[in-house]
Amino acid sequence: MSRIGVMPISIPTGVEVKLDDNNYMIVKGPKGSLEQQLNRDMKITIQDNEITVERPTDNKKHKSLHGLNRTLIANMIEGVTKGYEKVLEIVGVGYRAQKQGKKLNLSLGFSHPVEMEDPEGIEVEVPSNTKIIVKGIDKQKVGNYAAVIRDLRKPEPYKGKGIKYENERIRRKEGKTGK
Repeated sequence: MSRIGVMPISIPTGVEVKLDDNNYMIVKGPKGSLEQQLNRDMKITIQDNEITVERPTDNKKHKSLHGLNRTLIANMIEGVTKGYEKVLEIVGVGYRAQKQGKKLNLSLGFSHPVEMEDPEGIEVEVPSNTKIIVKGIDKQKVGNYAAVIRDLRKPEPYKGKGIKYENERIRRKEGKTGK
């Protein structure tokens, strides 16, 4: 039995959930609206402000999809109520970020500054020139855009220079030693 899949999801006040016959779910809340096609095999029921997900059989495919579909629904509900954010830190002399309208300008030691346009549904804040906050209602888009920004200059193991997540620990290596 899937420990995650069997847990019911409570629908908070102010959130509207619609589900059609093909398991296409629309979740509307105070922060916005999200839509997702869930697996058609799963049996999803909405009853008394609770959503439950049940699997039709105990075969391996259905077992793996059970917890996944429940988590996707829970993430959609949390996204339209609270939202998601990822915090990135820039480490290194001369490395900095600036926000100009809907563009993020990054100086990362290349011969040119890197300009990135904010994707739709994603909001980027730069409270200081070494900190970037990526916010949005879709967990997947927020994480993906944060990963794209981090990939521009991954933290290196010797001095730790680069773009890293806020709580990320970089495994440090010792440099060369002389005789």
